[in-house]
Order: sequence, then C-alpha cells, then structure tokens
Amino acid sequence: MSSSGNAPAAAAPPTRAVSAGAFSPFGQRAFALLWTATLISNIGTWMHDVGAGWLMTTLDPSPQIVSLVQAATTLPVFLFALFAGALADRLDKRRMLIGINLGLTVIVTLLAALVWLGWMTPFLLLMITLILGTGAAFMAPAWQAIVPMLVPADRLKPAIALNSMGINISRAIGPALAGVLIAGVGLAAPFALNAASHLVIITALVLWQPPKTQPRRSTGSLLSDMATGLRHVRHNAPMRAVLLRAASFFLFASAYWSLLPLIARSAEGGGSALYGALMALIGAGAVSGALLLPRLQARLGTDRTAKIGAMGTVLALLVLAASATPAALLPAAFLGGLAWIAVLTAFNVSAQTALPNWVRARGLAVFLMVFFGSMALGAVLWGQVAARFGIEIALLGAAAGLALGLAATWRIVLGGGEALDHTPASAWPQAPLWPIPRRSTARPW
Repeated sequence: MSSSGNAPAAAAPPTRAVSAGAFSPFGQRAFALLWTATLISNIGTWMHDVGAGWLMTTLDPSPQIVSLVQAATTLPVFLFALFAGALADRLDKRRMLIGINLGLTVIVTLLAALVWLGWMTPFLLLMITLILGTGAAFMAPAWQAIVPMLVPADRLKPAIALNSMGINISRAIGPALAGVLIAGVGLAAPFALNAASHLVIITALVLWQPPKTQPRRSTGSLLSDMATGLRHVRHNAPMRAVLLRAASFFLFASAYWSLLPLIARSAEGGGSALYGALMALIGAGAVSGALLLPRLQARLGTDRTAKIGAMGTVLALLVLAASATPAALLPAAFLGGLAWIAVLTAFNVSAQTALPNWVRARGLAVFLMVFFGSMALGAVLWGQVAARFGIEIALLGAAAGLALGLAATWRIVLGGGEALDHTPASAWPQAPLWPIPRRSTARPW
C-alpha cells in the first residue's frame, strides 16, 4: 500500500539529526512498524495476484479472459480513487484503513473457501477481484497521504523509495512462495495466507498512534471537494507533467504485467513454477533498483532517472517478445523490475513534492486514477491484440508504443515541484476585530 488534509511535515515525530540516507526513515518507529506490516501484507497480496492469474488460466486460458483479471484489479482505482481521496482528506485515515482492511479480510477468506471447495468460476473470480480492487481503490489515497505523517520532510524521498522497495521485496517473495504453495498445497493456499496477512496490517494500524491534528472542516459536499482537487491539479504544472508522463508509460508498460501468465504458460517448460520465478525476478530487480536509486537520482535527477527506466522497459518488452526460453525470459523479468521501480519512484516523488498537504490525498488520487486507468486500459488492449495476433506481436506493439510515448513527452520534465515551498502563507494581515470601522463617505473635494 500500489496505497492518501494531512499533518504538516513539522508534525512528524522528532528525530535526531541524521543524514537523509536510503534507510534513514527507519529511524522513525511509526514508519518502521507500518513498513514491516505492509511488507507482510503485500507478500500476501502478491501471492493472491499470482494465484488469481494462474487460477484463471485453469478456468479459461483465453488471452481476453486472463487479461481481464489485471483489468478487474486496476479499473476500480480509476473509477473510485478521486472519491476515495476526498474521503481521505476529510476522515481519520487510520480508522478508514482499519475498516477497509477488515472488510477485505472477509472477502479474501470467502474466496479461499470457494477455491478450496471447487466452486470457483471465471465470472465469480472476476467479480471478487473487482470487489477487492474497489477496496484497494479506497485505501490507496489514504496510504499515500500518511507517508508525510510518518517522517520529517527531509526524509520524504527515501521514505517513498523504501515504500516502493517494500512492495518489490514482497513481489520477490510472494510470487515464488505462491508457486510453491500452488504446486505443493493447492490453489486455495495463497488466498488463505493473504487473508491472514490482512490481520497483520490491521494490528499495526491499531498500534500506530499518529500525531494529533485538528481535523479539516469542510462546508462543501464531497463532490465540491472532488472538483477542488481536480481544479488544483489542472493548475498545478508539476502535477500535470507527472500525469502526462505517467499516461504515456503505463498504457504500454501494462502489457507484460497482463500477459505474464500467458508468457510463462507458453514458454519452453513453462508452468506455475516459471510464472512464480518471473514474478520473483521482477521483484528482485525492483529491490536492486530501489537500493541504487538514491545515488542514481542524486547524480541524474528525477527526470533522467524516469527516462532511463522507460528505456529499460522497452528493452525488457523486446526480449520477452523475441524469446520463449527461460534463459532469456528470466533476465528480461529482472530488467523489467529494475526499470519499473526507477520510473514508479520518480513519478511518486514528483507527485508528492508537487502537492500541498491540504489537497494531497485528492491530488494523489488523480495520479492513481491515471496510473491504474492506464494499466486497466492497457490490460484490455494488449489482451485483445494477443488474442488476435499473438503474444509476441502484442509485446512488440507495446514496446513500440512506449518508445513513441517517451519521444513525444521528452520535453515534459518531472520534478518541478521539488523546489516549491508548500507551507501555508503566514504573511497575511490579521482580520480586524468586530465592529469593523465604517468607511468614510466624505468626498475628497
């Protein structure tokens, strides 16, 4: 917790003066607690995703249906993220996250039971995946927005990178563990462990005591709050840059995510073990990238890092399209993970630093809408292309589209908000006390 009015950075817990290195956010107890719990929960989520993708290949192996699993996961974020961001800017984010996780625990437990009993169907799997995606949509802005509440402002960048690294550590562990469980225990096992992992994150949220802040009062409706968020993003040039670059990347990069189960199934000696290994190597590549990112961004900057990551993704897509042997697919998956974390972290840092606290959750919700909307559209698009022309053509088309998108947005620079000061202005004169002196009506002549 892919996881958001916020406390100002000054409300973060006090710390000793420590240089903002890659691991400095772990000096904050709240950040370490939630990061660890989220890591465990995300391991369960990745086991679930691998299990759902592989389960669908056993129920209906057609590319259109398999790619719909990815679309059902990501589409709800596009549909509901802005509404969820407006809620998160109004409500207690901690309580909101606890309530949603409790509901998701019930749904995932039901899914595990249906798979164990052998009652699962393609339609039922898609509907449950859609419900879980909706829960994730309502959690994502709140998760994104609480990061500045956990660390001081000077540690925000490494905190964002560590969050991405945690997701990808779980991506390295979860899929490999899911492959072992599916082969040795059964398809219900990943879903059962995912249900248990939700209890871990609920416990951490209960233990976390965020700094007390005055809740934001809104006199308008949720719709007016949503409109305010959209207007802010529209007039926020650094955020517009993030959204344009994100749309041009995720629409095409979604191809290997949505088609990976079919790539693993059609490869030489392919199966659930290869699928788990490919997912694990994507995660390992992302973890390696997260460790290198502080030095890379310090030397190249946010914008160049994102561009290099996009080029790496193009190369990974080309290798996945050109070969069906594990010897080539596995390094391509590692490169894909390495490139993915570079781009995703650059986008996240650029979005976080472009937004003031009062509209952070709604602004990040717009970013998540573009992110997941592009992923959902891409999953459907590349599934249709693969069904009609083959997996190789779909991957080549995605690589070509990504290269063209990068060229078209080359002059749109990321990171413009990093130099901005979002601290509320304190230089306005105080309002006069009542009664207000009446203006003289005497004419000057």
